[in-house]
Amino acid sequence: MARVTAERVKETKRELLEAAQQVLLEEGYSGLSTRRVAEAAGTQMSQIQYHFGSKEGMILALFEYLNGQLIDRQTRTFNNPDLSVSQKWTASCDYLDDDIASGYVRVLMELTAAGWSNPAIGAAVRSAYAEWRALILSLVREVEQQYGSLGPFTAQEIGALVSAAFIGAEAAIMLGYESPDIPFRDALRRFGKVIEVMETAKSEE
Repeated sequence: MARVTAERVKETKRELLEAAQQVLLEEGYSGLSTRRVAEAAGTQMSQIQYHFGSKEGMILALFEYLNGQLIDRQTRTFNNPDLSVSQKWTASCDYLDDDIASGYVRVLMELTAAGWSNPAIGAAVRSAYAEWRALILSLVREVEQQYGSLGPFTAQEIGALVSAAFIGAEAAIMLGYESPDIPFRDALRRFGKVIEVMETAKSEE
């Protein structure tokens, strides 16, 4: 009997998670089952139980897998000393477009709704939101350090508002509630122009 290597176990888990993402995107949370995921992955349901224990364990692993990749990407961008704050903001807006196209935002929205009634999923989504808010807060503090007072707002308040703006925009966009009269993505990008004006004014002092 061939020995199963650690690398093969990792590969199998990745294949199952990608199959789970596919099913979730195609059929939504209500259509996500271990049977459908096993079919999509071309394997047995017992593999899902072996690697994840249950449907809930599989969902939580999927969300951790997807969110971790994006947090790493955003962290690298925000920690890049060669980018100005406005460039980091523009990159974040580019990522929003990418994440909508890739299906990540759909997964996030599906699990947000599921988290209203499932405590474990709700805890995982809240943890992810906290990670994103912490990244935004780090950028706000960078602005505060470079350009001074943020008016009547604290860094925490702006971090909360900005993170809520992105989450709200994502939810509305997924519902098709975006148009030339309701330009969520354009409005987010425009805020980067405000930061750019601050940078220009500072450089001219």
